[in-house]
Amino acid sequence: MKTYVWIISIILLVFVLFAFIQNSPQETIVGNPELGNATVENNYSVYTTVLPSGEQVKYVVNPEDIVSGGPPKDGIPSIDNPVFVSRDEAEKFMRELDVVIGLYYKGVTRAYPHKILVWHEIVNDVVAGTPIAITYCPLCYTSLAFKRVIDGEPVEFGTSGLLYNSNLVMYDRKTDTLWSQILGLGILGPLAGVKLEKIQVDVMKWNIWREIHPDTEVLSPETGYSRPYGRDPYSPYFYYTSDEIWFPVKNRDDRMHPKTIIYGVVVGGKEKAYVAEALTESKVVNDRVGDTYIVIFTPYEGLVRAYERKLGDMVLEFEWRDGVYVDKQTGSRWNVYGEAVGGPLKGEKLNQIIIEINFWFAWAAFYPNTEVYGLESSY
Repeated sequence: MKTYVWIISIILLVFVLFAFIQNSPQETIVGNPELGNATVENNYSVYTTVLPSGEQVKYVVNPEDIVSGGPPKDGIPSIDNPVFVSRDEAEKFMRELDVVIGLYYKGVTRAYPHKILVWHEIVNDVVAGTPIAITYCPLCYTSLAFKRVIDGEPVEFGTSGLLYNSNLVMYDRKTDTLWSQILGLGILGPLAGVKLEKIQVDVMKWNIWREIHPDTEVLSPETGYSRPYGRDPYSPYFYYTSDEIWFPVKNRDDRMHPKTIIYGVVVGGKEKAYVAEALTESKVVNDRVGDTYIVIFTPYEGLVRAYERKLGDMVLEFEWRDGVYVDKQTGSRWNVYGEAVGGPLKGEKLNQIIIEINFWFAWAAFYPNTEVYGLESSY
């Protein structure tokens, strides 16, 4: 039975890929990329494709590398009018080990259960007056939040039904530009080359999140859609544990099992991946990525924060001591949010670096030159 399902899935996949390629824009590049004649925005080269109609389309990613994931545009519906309930009310539908995307922003605490997001992938929310998109790509285990504001105006995001490097491609409902979730970047359309501002989120089990944030609000399963929340459509195929990657990626890296969970940072044009288990075991990692000195705090499983550890002319080195973070240079005590809460540096705050969770294969596909921390053996 399983073999039969896979054969049908492969046939459908070949069909949708063929249909997409047949309808892809015919490329006529204005300016030769090899000569560097493209415009550069946010360190990305932006090229122009001329369609047979004469319309010009901007792109960062070759349109042929953006493929159909199967569902049509908005076939996976975003949640545009989210409803939230209290922690106590959420206990009626949340289980101890359910995974949530947690957001703590300007005094507002919200949890977005994976078991709801796996059916919707995008929540267009407003948090403390700020339009924010909470996004989740089940294929890549990538959870990211963005300010959904472009040129000072709020925009809604939806699922395009397309993938790039097996990762969610969103579209905005203002310009119809396609956006890469992992890059947070417009990749095809009027806003190609524009970057969205990322907001730090946590990914952790419900029992840990509710303990840290007892006042949390929780996204309700009353979404306006009829979905079997609690049943994961990827689980029957053992997707999360198998070494299979269902869609094309530009780079394969076999240093780890493809579904190993890592946290990644991009600093000063350099990338580094940190194996999640190694971070949880260490609780603190003093590191350097390129020319930037960084520190990663992980006091709980799933609560991960990254900061620059250079303060003025001083490079701090941190250790985990009796349940708090302490810098060796001054003996000051720090919390997980990068704030000095005691000692000579009390009141100082470290510059935050966004750190994001992914499956290893997805991070390596986007960042083929990435370094790795916590790699014990080759896969």
